[in-house]
Amino acid sequence: MSEKKKIYKPKPISGFPEWLPETRRAEQQWFDHIRRVFESYGFCSIETPSVEALDAINAKGGDGGADTDKEMYVLNRLLSELSYEIIHKDETVPEHYSLIPIRDHKFPEHKLYETGNEPRLALHFDQTVPLARYTAQHFNELVFPFKRYQMQRVWRGERPQAGRFREFYQCDIDVINVDTLPLHFDAEMPAIIWEILSSLPGMEDEKIQIQISNRKILIGLLEGLGIENITEVTRWIDKLDKMDKNAVASELIGIGLSDDNIDTILSLALIKASTSKELIAGISTTNQNDTMKEGIEELSFVLDQLQHLPDNAVVADLSIVRGLDYYTGTVYETRFLDDPSYGSICSGGRYDDLAGNYINKHLPGVGISIGFSRLFDRIRIKNQLPVSGVSPADILVILPNEESRNLMMATAQTLRKRGYNVETFHGASKIKRQLAYAQKKGIPYVWFPPFEDGQSHEVKNMETGAQENASPEEWTK
Repeated sequence: MSEKKKIYKPKPISGFPEWLPETRRAEQQWFDHIRRVFESYGFCSIETPSVEALDAINAKGGDGGADTDKEMYVLNRLLSELSYEIIHKDETVPEHYSLIPIRDHKFPEHKLYETGNEPRLALHFDQTVPLARYTAQHFNELVFPFKRYQMQRVWRGERPQAGRFREFYQCDIDVINVDTLPLHFDAEMPAIIWEILSSLPGMEDEKIQIQISNRKILIGLLEGLGIENITEVTRWIDKLDKMDKNAVASELIGIGLSDDNIDTILSLALIKASTSKELIAGISTTNQNDTMKEGIEELSFVLDQLQHLPDNAVVADLSIVRGLDYYTGTVYETRFLDDPSYGSICSGGRYDDLAGNYINKHLPGVGISIGFSRLFDRIRIKNQLPVSGVSPADILVILPNEESRNLMMATAQTLRKRGYNVETFHGASKIKRQLAYAQKKGIPYVWFPPFEDGQSHEVKNMETGAQENASPEEWTK
C-alpha cells in the first residue's frame, strides 16, 4: 500500500504582500506613471543589487540609525562555508569552532563545526546606503550633478501592520554634486512629487500636502539658546504631529529645558506658512543667529520657486525636523490632509555629504522617497485603484475551427504590429466559451476572423455588445 502523499497547504507570509494579476496590473501602472514623471525631469534609472556588504552598511549607518541592526535581514546559506565547516577527525580543529551534534552515516569520519564567522551580506533596508556606495564606486564614470531615480524592493524586519511591510517598494530620486549643490534642486523635489501624487490613478480625489522645513532654523535657535542636547530636543519636536504640544513640553522639561526655552522653541516649531512673506513675518520676533538666517533664506527660496503649485499643496511647517542626523538643510514630509495620523507617505531632505564614508570627496545631495507600497496599499484597501482586467490584452482573436488557426495567428500578428496587445484563443471550442473567457479576463474586444471564404472580419465590443465589420489593417478602438 503506497504511502499517502503529504500536501503542504500554502499560506501568506506576514509582511510580504502578494497581489493577484489585476492588482499587479494597477501596481505596474503606478510604476509606469512615476517613471515617466521622473524621466521627464531628466532623472536616469539605476538598479543596485538586493544585497549590500555589511561593512558598507555599517560604515554609512543608513536611514534608521541604531535601530536598523534590529530590522536588518542578513544573508547566509543554510549550511554555508562562511558559518560552518566539515572537518575530518584527524584534522586540527580551531579552538573557536563549536561542534554541532549531527551524525552523517555517509561520512562517519567527518564532523560539522560552527565556525563563528558572521554573515557578510544583508538585504538593503533603504536605498540611501546603496546610492552612497554606488556613487563612490562609480565616481569617475558619473556625470555630475548626478540625477538618479531608483524603484526597488527593500526589506525591514519590523512588525507588519496597516501600511507597514517587511518587503516593500520605495521610489527614490536624488541629485548629488561635487562640493556644492544649487538650491534649485531643493525646490525641484517637491514639484516632482506633487506632479506624481496628484495624478496617480486612484489618487485624484485624495487631499495631500507636502510639508517643508529647514533644519538650520530650529538648530540655529537651539544653538542660540545654548542648548547642548540638540539631537534629543529635535527628536521630541519631530513628534508634534503625533503628540499634543503639552505632552511634548512635558518631555522637554524631563530632559532639563527651562519653561522659557520650551515656550520659545514650541512657538517657532508651530509656525506654518504658505509663502516666504508669511514665513519671514512669523519668525521676525525671534532672535536669529547666522545659522537661523541661512535656513530662513533657503526655505524662503524654495517656497518662492513653488508658487506655481495649487494653493495649500506645499506649506512650510517648522515642526518638520526628520529624525535622521544626516539631514542638514531642507526636509520634506507628505501627508493626507484627511488622515494625518497615517503618517508621511513621501519624505526626504538635503544632506551635506552622502558618501564621505566611502570616498574622499565632498558630495552634497538632496533626495526624496515615495513609500510606494505603503501608499499603494492604502488606495487598494479603499477600492480606488483603476479598474482593469486580469489580462493586459486589448483583443482576443477567437479560433472558429482548427482550419482557421493560421488565419487567426496572422490576424493577431497584424494587430500586434499596429500596437495592440493581442491574445489568441488556444483551441477550437464553442464561441460561447471563448467569449466567456474574454469576459472573465476583462479583455475589451473580441475579434472574429472570417468563418468562411468571402466573409469579413468582425470585432465585438464586450462592454456594449456592439459587433461590426472590421479590417485588421485599419480598425481602431
